[in-house]
Amino acid sequence: MILNYIRWNPDPEIINIFGISIRYYGLLFVSGLILCIYILGWIYKRENLPSEHLEKLAIFGMIGIIAGARLGHCLFYEPSYYLSHPLEMILPVTFPPDGGIKFTGYQGLASHGGVLGLLIALYFYSRKTKHSMLGAIDLIAVVSGLSFGFIRLGNFMNSEIIGIPTTLPWGVIFERVDNIPRHPAQLYEAISYLVIFAIMMILYKKFRDRLKNGFFFGLGSVLFFPARILIEFVKENQVGFEDEMALNMGQLLSLPFILVGIGFIIYSLRKPKKQASEILLSFRNIWSNFD
Repeated sequence: MILNYIRWNPDPEIINIFGISIRYYGLLFVSGLILCIYILGWIYKRENLPSEHLEKLAIFGMIGIIAGARLGHCLFYEPSYYLSHPLEMILPVTFPPDGGIKFTGYQGLASHGGVLGLLIALYFYSRKTKHSMLGAIDLIAVVSGLSFGFIRLGNFMNSEIIGIPTTLPWGVIFERVDNIPRHPAQLYEAISYLVIFAIMMILYKKFRDRLKNGFFFGLGSVLFFPARILIEFVKENQVGFEDEMALNMGQLLSLPFILVGIGFIIYSLRKPKKQASEILLSFRNIWSNFD
């Protein structure tokens, strides 16, 4: 029976040049960000926003995402190690006990930290450009599922963030880990995020004139993070201390985002009431078309 499962064992490294490793994860991570910026370029034209604002958004956003994701992993998942090795939090190297320096890249990024880092970056972007922060967060939320999906594809190429054992026919044997068929949890997340991205783009095209003031950020939060919580139940815990927890760190960190998302949706729809009722009626009409 084991021959029916998918065997997965790609080399995470594409090429190594003078000791510098280029990996699928990094390539997919950057590709996802570039595609998001490309789509945001179209959105910025539609919104009649200056192109130089997009350049600033790209710079502020990338710095915020990468710094936040890195610090998030270090402080949420391995605080004891990284607080005693602070340079390894900010540099893509490790310092082996036998001396010297080893280039490792940023092995360990936390999506929740990346979101927090992005929000901080958007605050500074908003101050610099005078572009409403709520408006900026909404535009980022529309495209963010694309980037999230690419990141999880990178995890799949790395054979990391694996699922728990399964007997389902689409189980994957991550040969770099063990010989046990497991849920391809990375693909579950990637597919979920890409579907949410498609939903957000459709809603943006149809209702952008009426959905403002943080609605898309709120909707993204109540779609992305519940999906994350559910899929975590078929994933192996990333660190040992999570084994004693009813909900793991990823699930606990997702809960505040869901509550904040609900708050943003309520805030965006409460004024004016007439506009909110028109939007809800539009959603009802769309749903009725599927009946």
